[in-house]
Amino acid sequence: LPEMEQLLPPLSAEQFSALESDILANGCYAHIIVNEDIVIVDGHNRFRICEKHGLPFKMLVFSFKDLLEAKQWALNTQKGRRNLDKWELGKIALKLKPEIEARAHANMSAGGGNHKSEDMKSGSVNSPNPILPVDTRKEAAQAVGIGEQTMGRVAQLAENAPQVLKDALDQKELSINRAWKILKAVRQYSPEEQEVLAAEMLAAVREIDQFDTEIDRKAKIAGTFCKAYEKAILL
Repeated sequence: LPEMEQLLPPLSAEQFSALESDILANGCYAHIIVNEDIVIVDGHNRFRICEKHGLPFKMLVFSFKDLLEAKQWALNTQKGRRNLDKWELGKIALKLKPEIEARAHANMSAGGGNHKSEDMKSGSVNSPNPILPVDTRKEAAQAVGIGEQTMGRVAQLAENAPQVLKDALDQKELSINRAWKILKAVRQYSPEEQEVLAAEMLAAVREIDQFDTEIDRKAKIAGTFCKAYEKAILL
């Protein structure tokens, strides 16, 4: 199922090659997890490699309440294997958000939704099973394990940021906080101007980072020299 396969960021070429080499050498010793409809939940890359080389594999069938639960299970499993940063987790949360909203609407409908009596809506009648409004942004943030403020910034960046900022975030060259500050600084301009200005600001950020790295390197050298000098004096 494409939406299951594309839930998580794809492996890099190096990671995929390493996995392929391991499977060719040792076989597919990890089970491929599927739901009751035989839709792959975890193990898409192993499945592709086995299909490519005609290798046998084993499946385990897990039961999930719905596709959202299956996606959350896959994410929780993969978080322990991959070094997913907050930007990647936030983008996954955005993919989960429509289903979180759909589940919330279904729960509201099951509880009466907007068709409750006026007494129920006013609070003069206590419901034995009150249906509380769902904050989908908060739910999405909790589903992937990031803060609600970070989730809000990821959503804004994914929707409004110039492409150069999104590329830098994808390549882990920029933090969400820095990207957010750049977006706030350029969003009053036209889309074309935003791209140019964001690229210039990003270049400046990279120069500052390189400068800081060089200062840290020289500071370490100076510290080592001072310690050696102190030892020499003591001797």
